[in-house]
Amino acid sequence: METTTVKAPAGLRAARKVREGVVISDKMGKTRVVLVSWNTTHDRYRKVLRRTTRFHAHDEKNESHTGDRVQMVETRPLSKLKRWRISQILEKSA
Repeated sequence: METTTVKAPAGLRAARKVREGVVISDKMGKTRVVLVSWNTTHDRYRKVLRRTTRFHAHDEKNESHTGDRVQMVETRPLSKLKRWRISQILEKSA
């Protein structure tokens, strides 16, 4: 029987998912709720649908606040709901 080894990709950090969204809640300590939205088309009717998803993201220094546009990157599970980490703030709210 043959044994094969699976190698991890060379740029493992580059393989992480990146999302962009708007902070909708900053009431928790070091945690932000980020709303990510995108467009998709209906399979049958070809109507453009707007979809949204809420992610819980880790913000170590509590720098982002409600209304900020942020970029977040996928990370290991940090808690029951947090699997994302805010990597940078793209635009501050007014």
